[in-house]
Amino acid sequence: MRSVERSLVTIDLGAIRRNAATLRRVAGGAELWAVVKADAYGHGALDVSRAALEGGATALCVATLAEALPLRAEFSEARVVVMGPVDDLAAARGAGLELVAADGRVPEGLPTHLKLDTGMGRWGLSELPAPTRHVVGVMSHLASAESDTEFTRAQIERFRGATAGLADVTRHLANSAGTLTYPDARFDAVRCGIALYGISPSGGDPAADGLEAALRWESHLALVKRLAPGESTGYGRRFVAERETWIGIVPVGYADGFRRDLTGTHVAVEGRPAPVVGTVSMDAIAVELGREHPRGTVVTLVGERVTIEEHARVAGTIGYEIATGIVSGDGRARRVVRDG
Repeated sequence: MRSVERSLVTIDLGAIRRNAATLRRVAGGAELWAVVKADAYGHGALDVSRAALEGGATALCVATLAEALPLRAEFSEARVVVMGPVDDLAAARGAGLELVAADGRVPEGLPTHLKLDTGMGRWGLSELPAPTRHVVGVMSHLASAESDTEFTRAQIERFRGATAGLADVTRHLANSAGTLTYPDARFDAVRCGIALYGISPSGGDPAADGLEAALRWESHLALVKRLAPGESTGYGRRFVAERETWIGIVPVGYADGFRRDLTGTHVAVEGRPAPVVGTVSMDAIAVELGREHPRGTVVTLVGERVTIEEHARVAGTIGYEIATGIVSGDGRARRVVRDG
């Protein structure tokens, strides 16, 4: 029987590379820019960035200076765009980064993208100033490309009108949902995050868009026990057995990213669905088993038809939050990569 440690996250870099190539084809003539902020949505920024660049991405996008500097150290020739505010301009200048100006101030000597607010109502200018010699791009951000067609089309047209006639700058608007759904949102470059990892931006089936999930999360059965009718498991006696029931205790919990509101979702034990029952603890969950299993049996928390999208539906959230919440590489869990 294959043994697995308490929490093992495996990232398939081949899937990342193939997803990048798929998104590059979908983008048509537009460049693919890989969004690798938040440690590549929990997948590992350095590994993912390398695979994305190999798959056809031409730039890496992050949210902070601290995220950008390790990328610059590893990828000396890549374009690295910091999309959030940056105070240390000297460090950004020394690293050869590209910044985003959302308030009209264009930093001297740094390639800058002007951000226009076309409807997100967050960072961005209400109108564009005349571009200066340091402005290399104009961008905006779609607010609801996965759900609101009318508003998204209005944003696309606002952006098109505001950037009409601009020369020698890169226009970029589309996120993953915009790239996959709205051909007229692609402009000169697309910024893809969630789809790069094989997770559907709309919560649907990523395979419908030709994407492969890159993350697999596994643990094991640390304890197997039989509950008699009336016996319970976990805090608050949330699950009380109505009949003789085999349960398995899996040594991961909300401190590892398996959220408290995932009670009722399914994991896989020897490839078969097993419901999560009772209250999710900080370091453990209980799953209902159809029969006795040996201790050490592998439990798949994500992968093998156990999807981040389904976990998100049960938790009433989005795949982005599930993915970025999975803890790995910090002593509680190990993250490894494969190249499938």
